[in-house]
Amino acid sequence: MKNQLEKIWTKSFISISITQFLLFVVFYTLLTTLPLYVIQNMGGTEAQGGLVVTSMLIAAIIVRPVSAGLLDRIGKKKGLVLSISIFTLTTFFYIGIESFVPLMILRFIHGLSFGVITTATGAIAADIIPASRRGAGLGYFAMAMNLAVVVGPFIGLTLLQFVSFQTLFIILSIFMIAGILSALLVTVQETEDVKTTIKKEKFSIHSLIELKALPIAIIASFIALAYASIVSFISVYTESIGLAAASSFFFLVFAGVMLLSRPSLGRAFDSRGARFVILPCLLFFVAGLVVLSITTTPLMLFIAAALIGLGYGTLLPSFQTMAIQSTEPTRSGHATATFFMLYDAGIALGSFIWGLVVAGFGYQSLYLICAAVVLVVMVMFNTYYKKQQKLQNA
Repeated sequence: MKNQLEKIWTKSFISISITQFLLFVVFYTLLTTLPLYVIQNMGGTEAQGGLVVTSMLIAAIIVRPVSAGLLDRIGKKKGLVLSISIFTLTTFFYIGIESFVPLMILRFIHGLSFGVITTATGAIAADIIPASRRGAGLGYFAMAMNLAVVVGPFIGLTLLQFVSFQTLFIILSIFMIAGILSALLVTVQETEDVKTTIKKEKFSIHSLIELKALPIAIIASFIALAYASIVSFISVYTESIGLAAASSFFFLVFAGVMLLSRPSLGRAFDSRGARFVILPCLLFFVAGLVVLSITTTPLMLFIAAALIGLGYGTLLPSFQTMAIQSTEPTRSGHATATFFMLYDAGIALGSFIWGLVVAGFGYQSLYLICAAVVLVVMVMFNTYYKKQQKLQNA
């Protein structure tokens, strides 16, 4: 009986992971292809191409604080199905968009539903994974998103060699219909006491964010800030150093190392504790950024990708697990929303700040500065962890 209770790979867990994977495949496909669509089909500028990415993230950040309360009121399963249905409907609308302003409005609406879905999927995953295996379980769950980083751009850029943008949008819409079907298969235990508490609660900051999850979410936002330099500039950087042909394999190596390392590191997180896993992974991330800053050959680029995959690929689920564990199980939605609100803010802010750094100092300096940011995170995390240990032992 105990083994059954400790099982991770249930029907609901597999279904919520597939839903997350399909959602992020569509997200990253659009992230990669929409700037091209704006420039090639709408006659827009590179700056406008960047705005279609930023507008969606801003909408997601805005909706995060209210998304957890919404899910508590209507139920996580119902909230998931409703928001993913709206996201799917919005995806269909891309087919008929032919000018920039309507596209920006559509991206903003897309971002609102995206913010609610990702809060719901994270909270549901945390709820259905056994507490004793949450580190490993959320690590597996995070792989759905990290694999989509590779699959999404690959699907988008490959398909555009053979089909039109409109056909691509139709295919992505079909992916999201499959996402709805997968979401319907998820079983969530909704607790009535949560809804009763919500009705009695007066509106406060506690209604919007989980204060207990805020310290680790802030730490994670600095990791997102550093990772933004990879997401936003790796393709341009590799082209500037004559490694454009090898750049397409960067995320492939990243994902491969992450997949191989996640099972053992997830188990180590649960059995040996957060610090045992997170501090070495921060060092791997630093090493990867330093190697990236001095890269001159494809081999060095792949070594950097492997180190970053080993480091960053483990940090995101580990910090998310700590955010959820910092509060009561009934507040998992609020903890997830707080975590991703600050994580998204780190990515959005990083994309802007690092653009200024590149313009003034170049790519090599950019990745060295990001390595320094991660070193600062090591100090922040160690201080936070020691403080938490003292509070637990008091």
